[in-house]
Amino acid sequence: MLKVNLIMSTNNASAEAEAIADEFGFFDDWEDRYQMLIDQGRKLAPLPEKYRHDDFRLRGCQSVVYFAAERDEADKITFMAQSDAAIVQGLVALLLRVYSGRTAKEIRETEPEFLTKIGLDSHLSATRKNGLASMLNAIKSAAAE
Repeated sequence: MLKVNLIMSTNNASAEAEAIADEFGFFDDWEDRYQMLIDQGRKLAPLPEKYRHDDFRLRGCQSVVYFAAERDEADKITFMAQSDAAIVQGLVALLLRVYSGRTAKEIRETEPEFLTKIGLDSHLSATRKNGLASMLNAIKSAAAE
């Protein structure tokens, strides 16, 4: 059963979002959830140097977040991002798991409800919520172009 979930979760954004909600659902304690979030961020590949300058810096984030999107001929968009803050880097990792490598249509149709299921909406500071909203806006804007 777990293998099927893993295979399905790589096929579409909704399944990946559900897998994330399930993973975080194993933890009752917010310390453990934050640690998992930080661990997710540590697994991200480094952002290519060409994207680490002000042209790719997201506004609205208290920490430094660089964000880039590349669209291929099949209308799939690959997102790359990096933050200087561990928790924000974890948020970046979650968003990239759900949205990167998807078609613009799938990105537009996938709402970030998994963030509420995890409980992040009530456990992030106001500045981190603003940064998260900026990242989501950048993702949805890239899919709207």
